[in-house]
Amino acid sequence: MANRGSGGARRGSGSRQTTVKLKTARGRTPSSQRWLQRQLNDPYVAESKRLGYRSRAAFKLIEIDDRFKLLKKGQRVVDLGCAPGGWTQIAVQRVGAPERGQVVGLDILPLDPIPGAELLQADFTEADAPEKLKVLLGGPVDVVLSDMAASSTGHRNTDHIRIVMLAELALDFAFEVLAPDGVFVAKVFLGGSERELLNPMRQAFRQVRHFKPPASRSESAETYVVATGYRGRPNAAEPSEEG
Repeated sequence: MANRGSGGARRGSGSRQTTVKLKTARGRTPSSQRWLQRQLNDPYVAESKRLGYRSRAAFKLIEIDDRFKLLKKGQRVVDLGCAPGGWTQIAVQRVGAPERGQVVGLDILPLDPIPGAELLQADFTEADAPEKLKVLLGGPVDVVLSDMAASSTGHRNTDHIRIVMLAELALDFAFEVLAPDGVFVAKVFLGGSERELLNPMRQAFRQVRHFKPPASRSESAETYVVATGYRGRPNAAEPSEEG
């Protein structure tokens, strides 16, 4: 189902479409007008509604997983920053939760239940949130996903630093819960400060790659770092790798 949805969105994006225009701009700021116009004419938005996905972001995980083959039946998955639930839905489908796999999602925002998933409403930056997650998980996991992003300030450098900080928190959690050969995926914005994130990842995982899925809007600075083959928490005394 997920694969068909992904293909459908890509076919739609390349076909002739009728542009939908706003009927009225009254009461809307120019930025909100642009956002709504983009939503009305986004094939991923239309396809996510057709397939019952919570958001167009579901296709980002579909495309990441189709590229790197990360999610497998029977795995245990953590989805950090899961609201409104598109990634969680795809993870449930692909690991066969709850019959075969397990998917636990966390977000600071409230979520409606997602069949097959366990959801926790908590602020991941609070000290007790990781421990609450570990209780739900009950043991090591195979995949840690992080689509966390702080509210935009409109200042690109500030937004970049904040999202890298969230990715670093997610990575530290991954070091604590990942099973051998585990996978870590996190959203980052391209910029200079992610080196502090990448260096320990390159020590802890056999392979670290960047990928911008087609469903990620071209004007967005977001990309995803995909780390596979977890070898264990890096030794702080070891020199960091460059590159």
